[in-house]
Amino acid sequence: MENSAKIYVAGHRGLVGSAIVRRLEADGYHNILTRTHKQLDLMEQMAVCDFFSKEKPEYVFLAAAMVGGIHANNTYPADFIHNNLTIQNNVIHESYMNGVKKLLFLGSSCIYPRLVPQPIKEDYLMTGPLEPTNSPYAVAKIAGVEMCWSYNRQYGTRFVPVMPTNLYGPNDNFDLENSHVLPALMRKFHEAKEAGKDSVTIWGTGKPKREFLHVDDMADACVFLMTAPMEGDDLPFSPVRPLINIGAGKDVTISGLAEIIREVTRFKGGMNFDATKPDGIPRKLLDCSLLKDLGWTAKIPLHAGVDSTYRWYQRNGILSS
Repeated sequence: MENSAKIYVAGHRGLVGSAIVRRLEADGYHNILTRTHKQLDLMEQMAVCDFFSKEKPEYVFLAAAMVGGIHANNTYPADFIHNNLTIQNNVIHESYMNGVKKLLFLGSSCIYPRLVPQPIKEDYLMTGPLEPTNSPYAVAKIAGVEMCWSYNRQYGTRFVPVMPTNLYGPNDNFDLENSHVLPALMRKFHEAKEAGKDSVTIWGTGKPKREFLHVDDMADACVFLMTAPMEGDDLPFSPVRPLINIGAGKDVTISGLAEIIREVTRFKGGMNFDATKPDGIPRKLLDCSLLKDLGWTAKIPLHAGVDSTYRWYQRNGILSS
């Protein structure tokens, strides 16, 4: 991927997309295409067709998606499956129609079954039932994976689905109703400290374990994979059916994460766990052996990443991606 290559980052204002843009710019790529939702609604088929026909991007990072935590997934299941399927279908198909050299499709680790051996290998996809609290979103993302594989098989495209673990960092969504666990907890602890409260209430038992990856590490992995070759015997995956996990290689209990955030935010009160609220999947740790074999590993430790994210949050306030 030459520095002058025309690169389209779909969802450039979101958590992942903005990090990819930062990484590309830092690496000297200077022909980056971006569009806001107002400029280009990716759910509008003709608008997406016109954009690709006019701009002819050579590489595409498909980071645009409707995302959210347990509450959002439970509240808006139809929106999660419909909106994500529509965005994926439009962007992936037009990438094929307009000769995109390589596309990276950002999936989610929730595509894997609820109860699988840990850590989770790529081969475990579709080997069991999904987690009910986010199955509409997961089904949409699984469809995106199969769509990439199908276009590769039928048309010889180079569309690579990657499965990131739980992400956090600058430009995260800190809305208490719709965000993921880490930014939601960060906002809760921050506001409790500012209000002088004695404790913070946390959804669930605190026992589930989760893996967290700083979004700058994620962006680094995405650019690494976009520039990696896809042909040759030295690769541990097929160019027709690639699937790559991206994670940190370590997990932590939700109570352990809460303790880190309490320390970073300097909240002096206690923590209460509301066991009447859903826990979600008991554990979700990705096996990233394939990516490690290609030469990439995460670099940002969780505590340091949470600390830098909190400092960003203090500067920027509540922003939604």
